[in-house]
Amino acid sequence: MMEEPRSVAGQVALVTGAGTGIGKSAALALARAGFAVVLAGRTAERLLESARQIKAEVDGAALLTVQADVADPTSVAGLFERTRGVFGRLDVLFNNAGLLTKGVPLDELTWEQWSSVINTNLTGAFLCAQHAFRIMKEQNPRGGRIINNGSISAHVPRPNSAAYTASKHGITGLTKSISLDGRPFDIACGQIDIGNAATTATEAMKTGMLQANGEIVPEPTIDATEVARAVVFMATLPLDTNVQFMTVMATKMPYIGRG
Repeated sequence: MMEEPRSVAGQVALVTGAGTGIGKSAALALARAGFAVVLAGRTAERLLESARQIKAEVDGAALLTVQADVADPTSVAGLFERTRGVFGRLDVLFNNAGLLTKGVPLDELTWEQWSSVINTNLTGAFLCAQHAFRIMKEQNPRGGRIINNGSISAHVPRPNSAAYTASKHGITGLTKSISLDGRPFDIACGQIDIGNAATTATEAMKTGMLQANGEIVPEPTIDATEVARAVVFMATLPLDTNVQFMTVMATKMPYIGRG
């Protein structure tokens, strides 16, 4: 006999990068699951469009949009202060915001390109996790869940992707550290590694991606709503249960056997 989904009434989820792609899909799915949702991102117009879509599809959705740059410590502090001020607590953080840059050979990668990717993908995730950790540690009922958006690149690189790959390997270490440090405070942390979700950032996959052998090959993609379903599954588990790492990918993408 299948059990009823666990109630998340009164719980609050914050999604970074919620204006487009995976973040937008995840915010919608979390709202459908019953969470109050904070939508964070750098572009106010995109956040408002995401909020309009969610309100049109989810009756009575409790939403808050906050323009924020995860690479800016002051902006991140304001995001979490606003979240606590409006909702009084935070139960789930989906650390999703990130930069996916054009491939650059290692010897041509500039400091500016390197630092922009690391600052957003890794430092931004750390800053958001740190603020979420503080809220979850102090609130009553105590605890919460942090879900980090890793990538297939947290395991193996694509050619010419040193900055992105390094940032996502760093996310794996951050996930493990948060998991360990969060145990005394009922804070769970897991990572979802996504392969070829169809978003505007992955349009090039349809025409062809550079492979390790030098060939340009089109790659299959999956609907971002399937990733969102996985995020909701992770988010709705009781805090004594954790998905430490989950890989959601196009079945036929060249990951297993890459290279």
